[in-house]
Amino acid sequence: MERRTKPRKQRWYVMLGILSSSVLLFVSLFMLGSSLLDLTESQAAFETLADRVAEEPKNYKPPTVQAVPTPDETTAVLSPYGALKDENSDFFGWIKIEGTKVDYPVMYTPQEPEYYLRRAFDKSDSISGVPFLDGSYVESGNHYLVYGHNMKNGTMFHALLDYAKPEFWKEHPTIAFDTLQEDGAYTVIGAFYSRVYYQDETDVFRFYSYPDLSGPELFQEYVDNVEAASLYDTGETAAYGDTLLTLVTCSYHTENGRFVVVARKS
Repeated sequence: MERRTKPRKQRWYVMLGILSSSVLLFVSLFMLGSSLLDLTESQAAFETLADRVAEEPKNYKPPTVQAVPTPDETTAVLSPYGALKDENSDFFGWIKIEGTKVDYPVMYTPQEPEYYLRRAFDKSDSISGVPFLDGSYVESGNHYLVYGHNMKNGTMFHALLDYAKPEFWKEHPTIAFDTLQEDGAYTVIGAFYSRVYYQDETDVFRFYSYPDLSGPELFQEYVDNVEAASLYDTGETAAYGDTLLTLVTCSYHTENGRFVVVARKS
């Protein structure tokens, strides 16, 4: 009786399949390792910036100038963030939530609003990007709308999702947001899940469509919607004339989901 053997061609197919799978696994592991390294390096760079900001007031020395400085020059000199503005003119402010990893610069590029979506402070490529101000920001609009990534390693605006729990809010009721002009402490008035809505959807709260809250009716409409959408009652509200801070990050509870935290300047 003759012994049956598998065709040589079939053995090559099996070997090719194993080789392809191995290459794919290697590439995947390499990309994962590169991503983790990028996140680690990005966070380390931000921590260095934060350390510099913390030390700046201690190291401040009044400049010696002959000519009278302009108001903008005076602001940059007196602010601990002046050096960052000198390094990158896109710098707008600094956001910090005590007890979390949220401790980052905020950028502003109105001509290309999402420029820092995947760029670092030094404009190099970066997975985590840098938090940035909405491109439709209005200087006298009494509203800062700031976006940041929800990174799985817990960095950037990932901590915002913890505001879904009232216990976390009670421990972190205040958010610091400083600009070159002034320091700001903001009291959280609401936190909620949302999403980016389609244009034909009606009777929905498009929180991202309120860059200008300088009008009393629009301001009240925004605050009412925030309080109605909030996951719990903070007992805090806002009155016309207050400056609001809205922080936004991605949420995966639904397609194009977002998590939003709104605070009032104290």
